[in-house]
Parts: sequence; structure tokens; C-alpha cells
Amino acid sequence: MPRRHRFRSALTLAVAVTVLGASACGTAATPNGTSRPTVVATTDVWGSIASAVAGDHSTVHSILTSASADPHSYEASASDAAAITDANLVVYNGGHYDQWADDVLLAHPDVTTVNAYSLTPKPADGKPANEHVFYDLATAKAVATSIADHLATDDPANAAAYRENAATFGTAADAIAESERAIGAKHPGVAVVATEPVAHYLLENAGIADRTPESFSSAVEEGDDPAPADVAAMLDLITGHRVSAVVLNQQTETPVTNQIQDAARTAGVPVITISETLQDGLDYLGWQRKTVQEFADQLDRAPAVAR
Repeated sequence: MPRRHRFRSALTLAVAVTVLGASACGTAATPNGTSRPTVVATTDVWGSIASAVAGDHSTVHSILTSASADPHSYEASASDAAAITDANLVVYNGGHYDQWADDVLLAHPDVTTVNAYSLTPKPADGKPANEHVFYDLATAKAVATSIADHLATDDPANAAAYRENAATFGTAADAIAESERAIGAKHPGVAVVATEPVAHYLLENAGIADRTPESFSSAVEEGDDPAPADVAAMLDLITGHRVSAVVLNQQTETPVTNQIQDAARTAGVPVITISETLQDGLDYLGWQRKTVQEFADQLDRAPAVAR
């Protein structure tokens, strides 16, 4: 799958980076002089899941923590590489989403990792899975379990705590997944269009049809501008009230996304905003709950769809 390079307006490329010193050697000192495992995550999304599992027993550092940073096009610094290679465990998205981490790890195959994309079931049609696997709650659970297993090996004294934390996380993730399915059950046959296929797994689990023209989505994923005909097809779906809502990645703004958003507002079609990073001080579970709630609220107020 080609790497996707998106262009963001009204955003800077300043990145909030949290890294380990080169002398960390994979452990962090505790007040009593002992050491504990260190986990490095490529983004705050995976870092939040790692923190939920680690609790107070391990140290978690996330490299990308800013909504202004695009994991697709980010390039690892020397200190990022040092953090990754010194960690006991590296948690990353995979699937070319954070390719810069793959590039570092390729030169250091001995680093223990959890690759979220590799834990996601692949489509039956043989096509690559959607790379935004952090919207797949089953994958998030699998990542939490894998983190717990690795930390239990590095820190057997706290193995039970890691596994208990992962189980607690999984129970909460299951509840959110059930809330997603409840949306589809309440709105049978509901359909949307999306400016980017970021919330693919949420839509799939909820049973919400994505009517975005395939060529439109493909162009966006390749980092290209959609063809005028594809944009026109999107606008026709919206203005013709053949979809209930527009799903908008609020971290990506282009003339096309602005045009689509304006058309939705003019037509009275709700715009559901999503993101690829944590917001408002929320952890992973809180972020997902908030997103699901917005879907529920906006679809409740959506106008009738033309048949």
C-alpha cells in the first residue's frame, strides 16, 4: 500500500515529542532504585492503550502527541530512533500508517514490538485492510492483551496487574463496540459519505453503509485531489439527501473538504467530526465514547434519506 501524504491547512508541523534519553537502556528508575519496563508508542492513541495496561508499573512515552503532526509523513529524529531502540517494548500502528517507525525498526530487528495492523483480521477479498486500525475496538483489545503479555514477561512480579488491566480495558472496549452496534440497530439502512476512510471500522461494526465513491476514497488515500467527477458525485449524494450524514476528519482541511462541508450545511445534512488523535485530555476509551456519542446524536437529528 503506498504511503499517503495529506496536506493540512491552518496547521503547523510542530510536533510535541516525548522521548527517552539515549542512556535509558529500556528501563526507568523508580524512587526505590529499582527499574521498570519502558514502553514507547508512536502516537498518543497507542500510548493511551499502553498506559491503561501499564498502570503504575511501567513507564509509557508517546512520540507524536500533537494534532498538528501527521503520522503518515512524519520523519523520525535521532532522538526518536534512540527512544525506539532503547525501549523494552514499542507499540505502533503499522500498515504504512507510521512508516517512519517501521524504517527505524527495520535496522533493529531485535526490538520487541506490538504491530496493531498485524493483529487486525484481513478482508476476505484479499485487499489490504484499512490502516486506521485504532478505530477497530477488537484490534485495540488485542493490542492491550499483547502489551500485557510482553510486560508480564519483562516484569513478572506485576504480571497479574498487567493482565488484569488489559482485561478491564477489554471490557470497556466491548461496551463501546456494543454502543456502535446500537446506532445501526436504531437506524437500519443508514448511510454516510466520508472525506477520508478514517472511521471505517466504526462504520463497519455499526452496520452503517459508506456510500463514498471508491475512486474518491482511493484518491484521498494516495494523497491526490479527487477528480471533479468524484467530487460532483459526493455532492450529489449530499444535496440529493441520499445519505444521512457526512463524516469529516477535522484534522484534514482542503478546498474539497470545505466544499463538501458547505454543501452538507446548506442541505441540512449533519456533519460528524472525527479525529486521528486524542482530544480534550481524553484517554483512548473516552475519545472513542465521545466519537460514538457524536454519531448517535447526529444521526438522531438527520433528515429522512431519499430512496
